[in-house]
Amino acid sequence: MQQLIDFILHIDEHLQQLLFDYNQWVYVILFAIIFVETGIVIMPFLPGDSLLFATGMLAARFPDQLNLLYVIMIMLVAAVLGDACNYAIGKYFGNKFLRIRLFGKQFVKQEHIDKTHQFYEKYGSKTIIIARFVPIVRTLAPFVGGVGKMSYPVFLTYNVVGALLWVVGITLAGFWLGDIDIIKNNFSKVVLLIIFLSVLPILYQLVKERKSGRKAG
Repeated sequence: MQQLIDFILHIDEHLQQLLFDYNQWVYVILFAIIFVETGIVIMPFLPGDSLLFATGMLAARFPDQLNLLYVIMIMLVAAVLGDACNYAIGKYFGNKFLRIRLFGKQFVKQEHIDKTHQFYEKYGSKTIIIARFVPIVRTLAPFVGGVGKMSYPVFLTYNVVGALLWVVGITLAGFWLGDIDIIKNNFSKVVLLIIFLSVLPILYQLVKERKSGRKAG
């Protein structure tokens, strides 16, 4: 766990090392991380947002080794295919996944499923777009959409739109802002800020629910 936290907080340094060690193979690594985070329901803890931002930074810093257009295209395809895979898992194997237990605990946490259901209740199909910017919900939203048998053409539309906004938006933000000294020299704090902004919708929803509960009580 400590290694995962270090990897997330210093992902710019780790990604730069991967770039130097593996050269063009880094594109495959980026594809794999984005695909697994969005496509495998049990892997919601991978660093999607910070990875995109850091990749944009490095594409600006090392344009000869990391092509911005290639990066965006590869991660865009990974994000779309990942959500499509997760939808299929939810549609065909969802109930089996929900019954899996590890060390006596539900493999896919019920609280995360419930929170994702709340997103669907509030935002409907647009959840697929909004969830792109919310860790954990990003991974579970397509899975829950598959479990709920959401119309695939509707799902695919929101999947592509959400992937475009997420991948292009955050990668370009890293490309344009990542070379600013205050950001470059305080990247771990920037990562924490990205994480905080990402989970803000969940925090807002929790506060809202508590206030509603107090009024009802």
